[in-house]
Amino acid sequence: MPASPDEVLARLNLARAVAIEAGEITLKYFRRSVEVERKSDDSPVTVADRESEQHIRRRVLAEFADDAFLGEEFPEQPGNSGFRWIVDPIDGTKSFIRGVPLYGTMVSVERDARAIIGVVNFPPLGECAYAAKGQGAWLLRDGGEAERLRVNTVDRLSESLFVTTAVDSFDMIGRRDAFDRLQAASRVTRTWGDCYGYVLVASGRAEVMVDPVMNVWDAAALQPIMEEAGGTFTDWKGNATIHAGEGIATNGHVLGEVLAITRGLGSADD
Repeated sequence: MPASPDEVLARLNLARAVAIEAGEITLKYFRRSVEVERKSDDSPVTVADRESEQHIRRRVLAEFADDAFLGEEFPEQPGNSGFRWIVDPIDGTKSFIRGVPLYGTMVSVERDARAIIGVVNFPPLGECAYAAKGQGAWLLRDGGEAERLRVNTVDRLSESLFVTTAVDSFDMIGRRDAFDRLQAASRVTRTWGDCYGYVLVASGRAEVMVDPVMNVWDAAALQPIMEEAGGTFTDWKGNATIHAGEGIATNGHVLGEVLAITRGLGSADD
C-alpha cells in the first residue's frame, strides 16, 4: 500500500529537523583535533560520525518506533511499518577531517525499496537540500525561505560540468576508460565530490555527477532530490535505483550521452 501524504509529510519534517540537528553536532568537531579511526574497509570514522548518527537514531525511533533504521556506523534496526530510514551522518568524512566544508549529513526514507524522502544538510555552508516524492526539491540557506531546486537545460555533454568524487574509484572497478571518456567529452571536470556534487547537479550548477562505487546510504537521499529537481538518478545502466552500488546524476538532457559511456558503447546513438 502506498504511503499516505500525512505519513510522508510527518517523516519529511522529522528528516529535515534531524539532519540539521545532527549537522550542528558535527560542527562541534569540525576543524578541531579529533581522533580518526579506520573501519574494516579502511574508510575513516570519527566521534562526530557516531555521535550524530546516534542522535538521528534516537530521535527517529522515539517518534516512529515501528520504522526500520539503517545507518552507516551502527547495526540495522528492523521495523514493520514499511518505512526504512537510511542515514549517512557524515558523507565526506575524508573532507570533514581535513577541514573541507563540502561534507553533508544525509537522511532518507525508503518505501517499497525506493527512496521517497531525501535530505542533505551541509553544516559548514548553512545549506540544506530536501525533497519528497511529488512535493518538489528545495534548498534552505541559513534558515531563510526555501528556494526551489531545478536542474538546468544544458543538452550537450560538450557544454557540461562533469563532477566525480575520486578519479581512482574508476580504477577500483576497472573502468578508468569511463572517466577518461567522460572527461574528454565534457567542457569541465572537477572532483567536488560526495553528496555536494549531486546537489550541484540538482541546483543547475553542474550537469553530471558519476560515482563508480556507492553504498546505499550514500545514494538514498539523492534520488528524491534529483528526481524532484527534474533530473535523474540511476545506476550505470540507466536504472533508477539506489541499490546498485554505483550512481549517476544528470540534468536529464545529457543522460543518453553519459550512459553511452558508462555502458561501454561507442556513442549515444549505439
